[in-house]
Amino acid sequence: MADTRFLFSTPFVIDRLQSPEGIKALRDVVLAEKERDPGVEISNLGGWHSQTNMIDWGGEAARALAYKAMTMADAAMLNVGAQEGREYDWVPQMWANVSTHGNANQYHTHPGSYWSAVAYIDDGYAGASDAGLGGELQLLDPRMPMVRMASLDLRFKDIDGREQKNEPTVRPQTGLIVMFPSWLQHAVRPFYGSGTRISIAINLVPALKSPAAETQPATGS
Repeated sequence: MADTRFLFSTPFVIDRLQSPEGIKALRDVVLAEKERDPGVEISNLGGWHSQTNMIDWGGEAARALAYKAMTMADAAMLNVGAQEGREYDWVPQMWANVSTHGNANQYHTHPGSYWSAVAYIDDGYAGASDAGLGGELQLLDPRMPMVRMASLDLRFKDIDGREQKNEPTVRPQTGLIVMFPSWLQHAVRPFYGSGTRISIAINLVPALKSPAAETQPATGS
């Protein structure tokens, strides 16, 4: 029997925020900032996109969320330079998105970052499970020729024997946090929920730590 191996897999990490109080604090600080600042337009098609310095204006709840993303990143990778003394810190960049009926985000990547995460503070579905409400996070197969190779009927088998998806989707849930490589193209389908969607995006940039200064021996007189 032929031996099929699956090479170059793309990590996609899923976790949950455990503190209802923290989620509420994030919601409150985002809505307050939305009232204060008109925001920017980047990948968003409608809705509100905050400035990208939420780590500064988001308070303790934002710093805790950034730390959560950092721990997820650390758990998902290996530092092969550690034996040579190279260690890294994460430098976070954060912003918030607030979406209502009809808003979306076009396909984009986050150049210059290593990991990107999205935390859903309010999914906006107001408890409804109708798939027609849209608003899913949509991911694009990074093997770019696959876009051209796709046919109506032919698909590669995945490791579980099922068909591989070229544009898999994730339905947001309040408290859900997902993380993926920053080069992975992603978008948000138009959102038709009756509520207000609030999400927070996080970029993590690795920064090489400076070697500890060597202690100089004391010189006698």
